[in-house]
This record gives sequence, C-alpha cells and structure tokens, in this order.
Amino acid sequence: MQLAERMVIHPAGTRMKDEEDLLFFTLFSCKSGLTYDVLGLVCGLDGATAKRRQDEGLAVLREALRLANCLPEREFQSPAELQRYFSKRRAVLVDATEFATQRPQEKAAQKAQYSGKKNATP
Repeated sequence: MQLAERMVIHPAGTRMKDEEDLLFFTLFSCKSGLTYDVLGLVCGLDGATAKRRQDEGLAVLREALRLANCLPEREFQSPAELQRYFSKRRAVLVDATEFATQRPQEKAAQKAQYSGKKNATP
C-alpha cells in the first residue's frame, strides 16, 4: 500500500508526504534512540502515531533489503551454518558495546585491562 493510500485511511496521523519522508523518519528513529513520545514531538506526531509509522517504515525497509538480498542473517542453527555464512563475506562489521567484567586482582592484569577512558577527573 502506497503512503498516499495510508494517508486517506489515517489523514490526521501523518506528516509524511511520501516514501522518502517515511524512510528518513524510520532511519532517524532507529539512530536517535528516542522514546516514541519524544520522537513524535520532534517529528510533529503523537507517540502512538510515531510508533505506528516506525513499524510501517521498518516493514518497508526490511522488505526492500530482502528483495535486494541484503537482509542480514540474525540466527544460525549450528556453528557450521555460521561458518558457511561468513565464509562468503569479505568483511564483517561488529557492533560491540562495553560490558561489565570482573576486575582482576593482580596489578599486571589490572593494568592490561585498563582503558583510561573512565577517569572521574579531567
């Protein structure tokens, strides 16, 4: 269903003129990490409509990536399947975040793990 057709169904619930606006809104919502209420405020929508538009945009984006054969795999049934999947790729991008670890008791091991980033004083 085209965006213009959806606007007829929910005329007060959109500020988006076309699919380009929907794509921008979807990518912005994913990147910003805002709550739906704040996202709606920023984009001129209420929170519930912001959630609905994000869901629509994600569905369209997912289908476009699937049709372009660019949709990433999310689950693997076995280590062998994982190995086969990555053996066909030239590069792998990993989105890694910090996680808590147990602080080592030995001074040398502490120094090896210290990043220097979390200083309380400048």
